[in-house]
Amino acid sequence: MAHSSGISNARMALLFSVMLVTAAGNTAMQSVMPSIGTALRVDDVWISLAYSWSALLWVVCAPIWARRSDRRGRKAMMALGLIGFVVSMALCGAVLWAGLSGWITAFWTLLAFAAARSLYGGFGSAAPPAVQAYVASRTPRSERTNALSLIASSFGLGTVIGPVLAPLMVVSFLNLGLVGPFMGFAAVGIIALTLLRLRLPNDEPQFAARGRAAPYSSTSEGLEVDEDGEDEPVEKEPALLKWSDERVRPWVMAGLLGGHAHAMIMGIAGFLVLDRLGLRSDPEQGATYVSLVLVFGAVATLLAQWGIIPRFQMGPRLATLSGVMVAAFGTAILGAANTVFGLSLGYAIASLGFGLFRPGTTAGTSLAVTRAEQGQASGIVASVAGASFIYAPALGVWLYNVSDWLGFGLVIVFCLIVAILGWRGLQADASLTAEREVFD
Repeated sequence: MAHSSGISNARMALLFSVMLVTAAGNTAMQSVMPSIGTALRVDDVWISLAYSWSALLWVVCAPIWARRSDRRGRKAMMALGLIGFVVSMALCGAVLWAGLSGWITAFWTLLAFAAARSLYGGFGSAAPPAVQAYVASRTPRSERTNALSLIASSFGLGTVIGPVLAPLMVVSFLNLGLVGPFMGFAAVGIIALTLLRLRLPNDEPQFAARGRAAPYSSTSEGLEVDEDGEDEPVEKEPALLKWSDERVRPWVMAGLLGGHAHAMIMGIAGFLVLDRLGLRSDPEQGATYVSLVLVFGAVATLLAQWGIIPRFQMGPRLATLSGVMVAAFGTAILGAANTVFGLSLGYAIASLGFGLFRPGTTAGTSLAVTRAEQGQASGIVASVAGASFIYAPALGVWLYNVSDWLGFGLVIVFCLIVAILGWRGLQADASLTAEREVFD
């Protein structure tokens, strides 16, 4: 039975798994890194900064891979992204194992970790834009927010699975300990890559087609031909789509500001749990409680993307604006909490808000441009998401170490700015989701 977006359930499951594995692996890593930093006896801010180089590479490389997916096909770029994820996770795990075992100093451990992590920023950034472009180009405008929300929810489900599995992977086997999740998810990534190679048809553009009408667009000048014979339309390569393009600029600004707020909360959360619960002296126990709080946040994200958005048929503008206001409220609760319940509740409410916000800005960017520009639009979305993690997590942790409310206060300010600017500048949902017969 075909999925409502026009993509079969089997294909949607494969696309979902590509995003799910990387999200679960990254969140599992996030849940153990504060404890690893404590075990290495390095300051919190250096742990956050270790991700910065990878995030910068993501910003630069994601648009490049997105445009390349227009020429080489989405499947090839998804496979490249998974390879980057697998190699990066395995190398990161090996480096951290060497550091925790005392083979190398903490300084060289973090330096090597940043270098290994950069492989994910450089090559792992190929997968998300390809998945988004694959879905967007095969989905009618009226259903695109729901379809992209479903794909975005793979990150939400991954953030449930990652923290749940991370403590189970902290094992004594081969003396892996805290680096077990790295090796475990590298293995899971290999499985996902194998399934992608075997089950998703190739979609590399093969030949020019004449006289064929494309679904969801009025004309087509070429076709992407899948191995199973299913034709997908592809137009001539459009002009370069820039962040400053007036159609996407409001969504880019919302994505950057709200993304920085989200990245800061994610950066602070693990250290906040260790401090508020007094678990700095017990890194492995601390990793368990960090995972617990992250799971509550992930469940709330899924509630937003699997329940609220489709149930209320929320458009991009409504999802974005309501999301940042809910996120600001949750951040205030998180900043005041000092118990497991309070931390979990605050993080869950904030995650619910960001779970609405993320699909909103993603769908808004997609719907603002034509079908032929979906690859570039997905590259912009991925690049904006990466830009949020260049320095925001480290900034959040640094401000948190100076004063709790400096970090949380800046997050709330970012959310309010998005709400104000978005109310004035984001295009109405009715206009965005209306079918366009000529241009899309």
